[in-house]
Amino acid sequence: MRILQLAPIWETVPPPAYGGIELVVSLLTEELVRRGHQVTLFASGDSVTGADLRSGYGRSLRAIRDDVPEPDHLVWLHAAAALVEAKDGYDVIHNHAGELPLLFSSLVRTPMLTTFHGPPSPYLPQIWPYYHGFYNSISDAQQRGYPAEGYLGTIYHGIDVDTFPFDPEKEEYLLFLSRVSLEKGPLQAIEVARRLGKRLIIAGKVDWRDRDFFLREVEPLLDGTQVCFVGEADGRQKRELYRKARCLLLPLQWDEPFGLVMIEAMACGTPVLAFRRGSVPELVVHGKTGFVVDTLEELVAAAQRLDEIDPETCRLHVAQHFCPAAMADRYLAAYDQVLRYRTREAMSAAHGETVPAA
Repeated sequence: MRILQLAPIWETVPPPAYGGIELVVSLLTEELVRRGHQVTLFASGDSVTGADLRSGYGRSLRAIRDDVPEPDHLVWLHAAAALVEAKDGYDVIHNHAGELPLLFSSLVRTPMLTTFHGPPSPYLPQIWPYYHGFYNSISDAQQRGYPAEGYLGTIYHGIDVDTFPFDPEKEEYLLFLSRVSLEKGPLQAIEVARRLGKRLIIAGKVDWRDRDFFLREVEPLLDGTQVCFVGEADGRQKRELYRKARCLLLPLQWDEPFGLVMIEAMACGTPVLAFRRGSVPELVVHGKTGFVVDTLEELVAAAQRLDEIDPETCRLHVAQHFCPAAMADRYLAAYDQVLRYRTREAMSAAHGETVPAA
């Protein structure tokens, strides 16, 4: 099969540190190449891949943020260049780059599958009539709010479990590893650590959008002893942090569409303690690989029951359900559906459904 993978250009593929979408695109692309498919990856020009790399711009937008503070035109250029490329004999376009390519998709005959990696955009109702392709969610929870037509089901992310070190012997620190933003719950994680008298390590990217929140709300709570901020962790550092952490705290304040940090931590044998938001109940097996709770008090209580969680069970859960091979199998099945119907209208007609007027 000849496949065009369209990634965003905000981060390189794979990312050196933060960048969940780009990590997933990399793992999927390399697995498809390994299986003998002809894959072109449209990503930032400084990406690394075994596929044929193409780009609308030579560097990731994060790398040029200081020089080009408003890079929207480069995002448009990247999407347009990918769809021009897609006219040349591809079987399917797999779009990971959000809503913009949906508007352009009617300009090419190559069918498209879109993986939405976040919540619905407020502009989606205006965009949707121009898109005749298909989409998948990355969790059942995430699909709520998206249209029913063209939906091919949930396909969970995978990680390369073998690259995550397993260690059943843990140290006593708690870990918050995520983008340091209001919706991820760093303030609640700090409060849990304080109530327990435990050390908390915070590792994560402070995005420019979250800078004021970090300086105003988080930084005053850092003491360098009980609550430590180590900055954005790269691949090596985050694996070491996961490996020895007593648990990963994820007191989410929003409905997380997936949350790679959860399966990464569990792959290292580290249980996850998280609020019941978004995808959490789909990824964490309550009482087996962590605890899924509703309140801060329940989170504190769960942190005192960590001896009930078997680290080997955590890793086995991830290996069985969230590996790149399983992810690739599901996407290849989705590509087959896309090729069978080519448009969501054709799929609806084949199933005897009424197609809403655009």
